[in-house]
Amino acid sequence: MRLAGPLRIVVLVLSVGLTWILVSILFGGPGSGFPRIQQLFASPENSVTAEPRARKYKCGLPQPCPEEHLAFRMVSGAANVIGPKICLEDKMLMSSVKDNVGRGLNVALVNDVNDLLKFIRPLHEGTLVFVASYDDPATKMNEETRKLFSDLGSKNVKDLAFRDSWVFVGAKGVQNKSPFEQHVKNSRHTNKYEGWPEALEMEGCIPRRTTAS
Repeated sequence: MRLAGPLRIVVLVLSVGLTWILVSILFGGPGSGFPRIQQLFASPENSVTAEPRARKYKCGLPQPCPEEHLAFRMVSGAANVIGPKICLEDKMLMSSVKDNVGRGLNVALVNDVNDLLKFIRPLHEGTLVFVASYDDPATKMNEETRKLFSDLGSKNVKDLAFRDSWVFVGAKGVQNKSPFEQHVKNSRHTNKYEGWPEALEMEGCIPRRTTAS
């Protein structure tokens, strides 16, 4: 029997049919539940919508400060390796990059207690004072220094000890204790670094001083 001819016709029909089914699947023919070939080869950039980045405001704050408020962010030093940072109104006042920080209390680059007292005593009423510790803020402090910081609004300066972490914002002539202060004790049971507690980070909005008309 000669079946070569009919067999070739059957094979040809099957080939055409299978090709049509494959094309329909890949290109998403009517009723097809399969993804289109364009989607299979689409680049991730085109297929995935990128999430918008969170907007940052002055000094990296997540929200803007109200009118007549100053934005600030400060970080104490980490052990005796990474220096502190103090940012006010988007201007970096102190940092290791600016090379104007040192061990002790960074009000300005002051570590000697006598210079510190000379620096703080003549402050004008309403002057803001930003303080960030680095390594050891307390060893050179005396009672007069602690009282001066207490008068600026600190409630923790009296307990400040060797290698504690401390950040503080106060003002000359304040009537109450400052809400802008953080303090972590140096303790071998809780220290993050060997011999030092964790670095502290504080940010917020400080009301501008109102002047009487």
